[in-house]
Amino acid sequence: LVGEWMAPFRKEIHLASKCGMQGVNGVRVIDGRPETLRGTLEDSLRRLKTDFIDLYYLHRWDKTKVPIEDSVGELGRFVEEGKIGGVGLSEVSASTLRRAHAVHPITAVQNEYSLWTRNPEIALKEACAELGVTLVAFSPMTRGFFCNPHLDPTQFEEKDIRRSMPRFQEPQFSQNRDQLLPRFLTLAEQADCTPAQLLLAWLLAQGEHVLPIPGTARLAHLEENVGAASVTLSPEVLQALDALVNIRTVHGPRYPAGTQREIDTEQFDEELE
Repeated sequence: LVGEWMAPFRKEIHLASKCGMQGVNGVRVIDGRPETLRGTLEDSLRRLKTDFIDLYYLHRWDKTKVPIEDSVGELGRFVEEGKIGGVGLSEVSASTLRRAHAVHPITAVQNEYSLWTRNPEIALKEACAELGVTLVAFSPMTRGFFCNPHLDPTQFEEKDIRRSMPRFQEPQFSQNRDQLLPRFLTLAEQADCTPAQLLLAWLLAQGEHVLPIPGTARLAHLEENVGAASVTLSPEVLQALDALVNIRTVHGPRYPAGTQREIDTEQFDEELE
């Protein structure tokens, strides 16, 4: 469907896609072998009805089986063959980024980064700036937590991935809601913007190499998100946000233990306790 829609506008679109993780018989499989990545790319090009993908991410590093150098080496060959424009990584640490970048220049790293998920600040954000890599912040809207004061996890649909996330389970959810949300909403009023715009404006203030990618299914939310680019936060508001929401004040890790073991991002000491 995307390929059919995109065909007339292909030259106007910066197209990104991913490889290295897929569903097999309903089970998520991480596979970074070069031959698997090549097959995935060819399938994506065919389905997207294009011969070129501008940015191609390794969705997850297959860290227990495949050295990052092997996966990135194959992605670099895709660049040489003219099939992709840039190599991206997702959910990796600063040390893994440096190893990968030594094999082939990395264009972007996509990690979760938001006001309440600050792990990239341990080392990755600085490494990206040093190497000239864009840090693409996914889930910048705190998965809806700070955007909706009436959010009720008991009403989540069965397949909503937030159901398994500790921050949306009790007692963490109520602790975060009661201790963080009222003051955050007040700061949004003081900044004369919506809560969603405040989240995005905070990220845009973290560095020119930081690029948030909010997702939405509603046009009104898209227009609201775009409006965040016009919001300028004062140093006082930025300081107040950092003091209110940080690793010491947010209750619960971002992922359950099983999911956390799959990824390579750095963790704060508080998360490991």
